[in-house]
Amino acid sequence: MFFSEKNYNVENILDGQLILIDKPYKWSSFDVVKKIRSRLCKNFNLKKIKVGHAGTLDPLATGLLLICTGKQTKNISNYQNMKKTYEGIFKFGETTPSYDLETEVNESFDYNHIEIEKLIESSKKFIGTISQKPPIFSAIKKDGKRLYQYARENQVINIQNREIQIHDFQIKKYNKPYAEFEIECSKGTYIRSVAHDYGKSLKSGALLYSLKRTKIGEYSLKNALEIS
Repeated sequence: MFFSEKNYNVENILDGQLILIDKPYKWSSFDVVKKIRSRLCKNFNLKKIKVGHAGTLDPLATGLLLICTGKQTKNISNYQNMKKTYEGIFKFGETTPSYDLETEVNESFDYNHIEIEKLIESSKKFIGTISQKPPIFSAIKKDGKRLYQYARENQVINIQNREIQIHDFQIKKYNKPYAEFEIECSKGTYIRSVAHDYGKSLKSGALLYSLKRTKIGEYSLKNALEIS
């Protein structure tokens, strides 16, 4: 089902509405916010309305995005703190500076030694509280500047590790060099960094080939609306 502002009334929108959206490929999370804000203002003849999202998805990722309107925006941090579930594909044998397909391959590695048993064994090492370094191509701010801005200017910068939690890490299928996975994790986890570190743990390299967010807390992609 597609998102339609006609399914809502102005009182509910202003009072606070939670809208589940299936973010399209190559849309930024802000693109979705901007589109919904524009359509709500136009349909209800509003000059402005508060609209925000509860947890960024990279443009190359798809899946569940929680959109809050009106007074519901006060609860954004609560939604952000919920567990997230992702499914996607890792590709072994290659790395990129962004850890995904946003940038060109910069190194190639042998992956013929990687078998399904090794994938499962190594995945268990990531479960629990771990220290993770975010990708340089990310929107995290350092000294008032986004990390991806430093990356695009080829500036070397020290990125602090973050403590995150991976509650579950399952390998669903392996067809060399592609591994299908499902991960349940905490706020602030970069699946791109998991891909990079996972490749290293297997004495190879890996990148995030595709990613879809399927759950945020109790909210499921199955109940999300499409947008165009």
